[in-house]
Order: sequence, then C-alpha cells, then structure tokens
Amino acid sequence: MEEVMGRRRVGRRKFWSLIFIKIPLAFVVISILWVLLLKWCPVLVTPLMIQRSIEYCGDDSFHTHKKWVSYENITPEMARAVIACEDNLFDKHNGFDTTAIQKARKEYKTGRRNFLRGASTISQQTAKNVFLLPSRSYVRKAFEVYFTILIERIRGKKRIMEVYLNVIETGKGLYGVEAAANHFFHTTAAKLTRDQCCLIAACLKNPIIFDIANPTPYVHSCAFRIRMAQLKLRYPDWIYHIKTKHKQDRPSVKKTSGQTRKTTKK
Repeated sequence: MEEVMGRRRVGRRKFWSLIFIKIPLAFVVISILWVLLLKWCPVLVTPLMIQRSIEYCGDDSFHTHKKWVSYENITPEMARAVIACEDNLFDKHNGFDTTAIQKARKEYKTGRRNFLRGASTISQQTAKNVFLLPSRSYVRKAFEVYFTILIERIRGKKRIMEVYLNVIETGKGLYGVEAAANHFFHTTAAKLTRDQCCLIAACLKNPIIFDIANPTPYVHSCAFRIRMAQLKLRYPDWIYHIKTKHKQDRPSVKKTSGQTRKTTKK
C-alpha cells in the first residue's frame, strides 16, 4: 500500500513539474530562439495570413499577395506615416506607451467608451501579427506583452519597423507595403509618394473595409491629419536611410552671430 502511495506521489510531482517547470521553460527557450531567428530571416507567413486564408477558402477571388523587401527598399515616408498615425513615441518607448494605456483605461472607467480601447504600439502590433492570432482575450494579451518585450530587447527599433511594414495587412489578401504599392499604385514601396503613404497608413485600422484605391472622405481626412502630424514629430536618424529629398523636413542647426538657432532646409 505504501509503495502504491509512493508511486502516486512521485507521479504527481512529475506531472506538476512538467506543467509548471518543463513546459514553461521549453516555451521560453523556443520563443527566444524563434525571435532570434526572425531577427535576420524574413517573415514569410503569419498566423493572420493563415486565418484569412481559412476565412476566404470558398472565395475564388481571394489570393494572398506578399513580398518581403528590406527596409532600405521602402521609402522613409512610409515609416514616417505609420509613426504619425499609429505610434508617435515609437522611438522613445520600450515597447509600451504607458500614457496611451492610462488614457484608454480612464476613458473606459469614466464611461466615455463602453469597451476598453486598444493602445497598442507598433512593437505590440508587430508581436501580435508575427506570433499570435488576432483574438481578444487576456491570455493573448499576456503573450503579446511577452513577445513585445522579447523583440524590443533582441531586435531593435529599425528591425521592428522593417518587419511591421512587411507583415501588416493592407487589403484583402494583401500583406506588407510592397504588396499595397504594387496592387493599388502600380509601383514599388521604394517609390511611394508621401500622399500614398499617408493613405496606406490611414487604412491600417481596418484594411478590409477601407479601400485605398477608392478612399472615402473619412479616409482622406485621416490621411490629411497624418500628414499634418508629421510636421510636429522629430524622427530618428535611421528612418532616413536614403540621402534624398526625404531629408528636407529634418531640422538642421545653423550658427549665426555667435548664436545657434534651428532652421528648416528648403
């Protein structure tokens, strides 16, 4: 009898060890290796792409269009537009915009909104798009926080932006700004204009409903606000990877009469 009870105790210890130690440890190791691998390798498929393919499996008109391009082959205007639209503090925070999170919670508690508005940064959206399904649950949000911390620590801002611009959904079956540029404007991501980038950014909140090819007055107004917001933001140096006119909006410093003042190149 004691032998049987002893075996049961050993079995229970092994079971709880498996649940609380071995599986979590294996998950941490695998996830870190996964993030490390994608620091250098292109992201070819995402959970959202698989989900959309299943949703539209009976739609003969649905086709997946995605082409990975390096950040150097994407106009700086695209990064400027998504930062102005989605995450003004992208280069300053550690993955989470605490001010936006507190504002969203306050709106929910005061009844200004009957649902808890999202306050996701570009880093969080990248983590969600690459590693997770777009469901609404606290469990998924916890995993999103975990992967956001990993990519912020391992990848860095430029790589996060590169992945984000290559995996975001930009239309029905379209993923990444290269696919959007090809489909809507018959050009490449490197040749997109500032207005085109603002239109793409304006449609990112709901790319299935908002049509970049036929923008509504609401989309046009969003694109205009994005362009105006760009004038108020200071962008990090790595945004401007090409020495072209895209640098014309960056403030420079001139010294006159022994004083230093900021001017804008024209």
